[in-house]
Parts: sequence; structure tokens; C-alpha cells
Amino acid sequence: MATASLLRKLLVLLTFLWASEVRAVTLKSDEASPWTNEFETVELSCVIESISSRSPRIEWKKIKDGNPSYVFFHGRISGDLENRARLREPASLVIENASRTDSAQYRCEVTAPEDQRSFAELLINLVVRVRPVMPKCAVPAAVPVGKPAEFRCSEEEGFPRPKFQWFRNSEEIPIDPKTSPRFQNASYSMDTETGMLSFGAVRKEDEGVYFCRAKNEAGFSECGPQKMEVYDLNVAGIVLGVVVVVTVLALVTAGICCAYRRGYLSQQKQDNFKAPAKGDGVDYVRTEEEGDFRHKSSFII
Repeated sequence: MATASLLRKLLVLLTFLWASEVRAVTLKSDEASPWTNEFETVELSCVIESISSRSPRIEWKKIKDGNPSYVFFHGRISGDLENRARLREPASLVIENASRTDSAQYRCEVTAPEDQRSFAELLINLVVRVRPVMPKCAVPAAVPVGKPAEFRCSEEEGFPRPKFQWFRNSEEIPIDPKTSPRFQNASYSMDTETGMLSFGAVRKEDEGVYFCRAKNEAGFSECGPQKMEVYDLNVAGIVLGVVVVVTVLALVTAGICCAYRRGYLSQQKQDNFKAPAKGDGVDYVRTEEEGDFRHKSSFII
């Protein structure tokens, strides 16, 4: 008898617990962290596992930078999802033509007045991936052999932030030159996060057509090809040119000094001397002995 009584009490307890569980609204999601590419469609899954109320109240909120805002309230889509989202029964939210601004945390809230536990919610983190646009590239046009060179590549629109790859003559340049026989003698370093390709000492073999690719999970874009020429630095020619210029300047300076000493330039200055103009009826005559001017005795009265 004692055993039967214990079993009856245990059955009553289990029945009570089961009834309590049934009268509690519970939710689950098929995907708590969904992602989609820009301009595509994505579903935010909110599944009602158990509920007793026949007409639960369903709401969706978007939480961006810690600030919540309604996107489904009183049976209507609102906010920045208006005209491009809908509710899929019973509680999932479908977003069409997703944009980069849709990346946020979303909260599904279900209120069931007839249930013992009348409220439940779940959070979903949505990521909208954006394909990179054409990156901006900078490749030096010409570099002498043995000199350093820097290539730059940048892109600001892609999300998540893209990584960068460099190509020479349509062949991908490895991050580590030692991993490829074609590049193992090259002296460069590559930063895939910033897009910087740096050569410590350019070789003749580094000449070619270069372009950069920005790539993330949504796709990739490339900049236009740019050619870099590598030329030999003619040290002997430069030295000879400097010597010739210095020699010419020295000869010109010596010629000017010699002309001054022989009086060519001073004689030319004397020849340019002009006699004073006549005036007041007085004639001026220069004598060879005196080397100056004196009056000629001629007056007009």
C-alpha cells in the first residue's frame, strides 16, 4: 500500500509539472547567427515550440549600437524594413533586398496571455556581407635596380573588411616569397590587411604589370593593371655628365676673367660714352692733349 501511494503522489507531481510546462511559451531558432549577401533575401528564424494561447502577440525589434527600435509591431512592418520585410507564420521575419545597414541584433518577442509563463524572447545576430568595390591602387611607374619600392592598395566599402592580394603578369604573388621558386630570390614583404607590398631592393625580374585584388566572403574586385619598369642606374654616365658641366662652367668663368684683364669689356664701356648735348649756343671741343672738354669762343648775343 505504501508503494502504491508513493506512485500516485509521483504521478500527480509529474502531471502538474507537465501541465505547467505546457502552459509556458517557449521559443527556438533554426539559425541564431544568419548571414546573407547584400541585395539578397534572408530569414530570421523564430519558432514557437510550445504555447497555449491562441492569439499570441508577436513583436520584432532591431538593436543597433545598443538602441532598440520596432521593425514589427501591431501586425505591421515598420522602420527601415518597411516595404521589404514580412512575417512568416507563426513568428519568423523575412528580409528582402538586404542592405549593409541591416547588420544588427534582432529580438523576437512573443507574449501569450493565457500561458502561465506568458513571455518569451530570443536574440538573432544578422550579418549582411558586402562585396568590395574596385580598390584604389598605386604602382610606381619606373624604379632603378637595387632601390626600394612601395605598392599601395585600399578599399573601404566591403564588409567584412577585405583582405588584399597582389598579382604580377596575372600570377598571384605569394605572401612569403620563399614558398615559390619564381619569387624565392625576391626581397619583398606583403601585408594582406593593409594592402601594402614593399620591395627592399628591386630586381630586373620584378618588372611587369601589377594589379591588386580585394576579397571577402561576399566576393572580390580588382583594380586596373599598372606597369612598373625597372632600369639600370648608369653611374658612370652621371659622373661624366657632372664633370662636363663643371668643365664648361670653369671655361666660361676663365673666359670672362681673361676678357676683363685685356680690357675688352672696359673698352666697350668707354666706346658707349656719349658727349654732352650742345646748349645755350656754346660749343664744346675735346682736345687730345688734355683729355677733357673746354669752351670754344663762340657766343650768340
